[in-house]
Amino acid sequence: MVDAVADLDQGRQSYARQAWTDAYVSLSAADHADALSAEDLELLATSVYMLGREEEYLTLLGRAYGTHLDAGDSLAALRCAFWVGVHLAQRGEMGPAGGWLQRAQRLLEREGEDRVERGYLLLPSVFAHEARGELEAAAAAAGEAAAIGQRFGDADLFALAAHMQGHMLIEHGRLEDGLALLDEAMVAAATGELSPIVTGIVYCGVILACQVAHEVRRAREWTAALSRWCERQPELVSFTGRCLVHRAEIMQLEGRWAEALEEARRAAERCEAGGNRAATAEALYRQGEVHRLRGEHVAAERAYREASRRGREPQPGLALLRLAQGERGAAVAAIRGALAGTPEPGMRVALLPACVEVMLAAAELEQARSACEELVRLTEQAAGPALGAIAAHARGAVELASGDPSAALVALRRAGHAWQELDAPYEAARTRELAGLACRALDDDDGAALELEAARETLQRFGAAPDLVRLDALAAAAAGRDAHGLSERELEVLRMVAAGATNKAIAAKLVLSVRTIDRHLSNIFAKLGVSSRAAATSYAHEHRLL
Repeated sequence: MVDAVADLDQGRQSYARQAWTDAYVSLSAADHADALSAEDLELLATSVYMLGREEEYLTLLGRAYGTHLDAGDSLAALRCAFWVGVHLAQRGEMGPAGGWLQRAQRLLEREGEDRVERGYLLLPSVFAHEARGELEAAAAAAGEAAAIGQRFGDADLFALAAHMQGHMLIEHGRLEDGLALLDEAMVAAATGELSPIVTGIVYCGVILACQVAHEVRRAREWTAALSRWCERQPELVSFTGRCLVHRAEIMQLEGRWAEALEEARRAAERCEAGGNRAATAEALYRQGEVHRLRGEHVAAERAYREASRRGREPQPGLALLRLAQGERGAAVAAIRGALAGTPEPGMRVALLPACVEVMLAAAELEQARSACEELVRLTEQAAGPALGAIAAHARGAVELASGDPSAALVALRRAGHAWQELDAPYEAARTRELAGLACRALDDDDGAALELEAARETLQRFGAAPDLVRLDALAAAAAGRDAHGLSERELEVLRMVAAGATNKAIAAKLVLSVRTIDRHLSNIFAKLGVSSRAAATSYAHEHRLL
């Protein structure tokens, strides 16, 4: 008995220090000698959860539930039933999860509903509303739970509910409101106000929501905070896989692709070992993204397929891979399908930039413009610079393809400055490439050379093979241009003019607006030094451009 008391005391002290292995060993020894109280069973359950032993966690929490009931503490039992139900639901075991949550609901009804526990039992309804696409209802349910947590002074409930409400608002397109709630929840996690498991849930949930919102600075800051929290617990297993995924995403953004790939591989192994299918899928998707950027198409496709097998939508990465492989039709179909199945504004923002890129490559200019306009509309109220940069880049690409390099350059300069401020060198290089093409279209050869050389230097440093191939093709095309200086699109328009087509007919044939054709024709006249369609046609015949 003396040893059991000593083990129990040692276990409690180790728990307080977050020494999870010592806590597990000591509390388990005390439990074998003399069954633990419900409160100490919960400490043991948390310890094993933090060590990544979820099955044992659920078993211990089930025991704690029964022990609380035997002691007449229905509300404590209710909380145990809630957490068992939530973790089972996250694993997709909806039948057992529903049973445990119904147990919790019955206990609440028996005790009366004006309890803080009512707020916890609102949280599963948030996910149910989200699954049905009812984002306003989901946000409202989370907001009600947060208000209950605040009224009763329950920091865990408030932080859980507030970060869920923030996520729902972001998905619904209300970015500023959502981000404010995420910040509030994260402060509670970072200052040690929350229980261990809730701390990890809030850290990971907030970072995920920041990434959905393309809130780069917040994602960086909170990922660093999560890393520090994990490092203070050397024995921690739970949450570390998700932490590695977040770190890989930040490394990719910063251009540290080799490190990002290695971190994503470690994340997949850790998440797989812990049975976290969703986090494993995210880690695999991240591997696919890095492989795609490096031109490793076979490895990228394998990673995307493995991510899909575990339930992660492989878009827009797979569509962009198909584009890189020259399969434009497949890329168009993939991105169209992804957008058709994604009504949530926040999630569409992640797909629309790829849609613009794919549609421009497929010469579907009007569809690219439509996607760009939706992207601008969804991001115009956003406070963060990353979304503004994404929208400006898309706008610049569309204006350039439409024959308005001046408007394109304005948008691209804005995007480039934002990417530099965010320390996102790959995105900045892609933007400078387009800026170089816009300068070239404006006959600013020096400006074009500076932009394209800077882009090439960055892309070579990263090993961005597909981008370098594209730059080489652009350089070859520029070197082979005749003295006329016309772009490929302008040559196409000139040939149709020479064939007698009207601007309206040319616009219909090329799926462009008449205004765009008018602009192309003005550029053609200026570059050839002519003032009429007849003179342009004569020049084309004389210089064998037809």
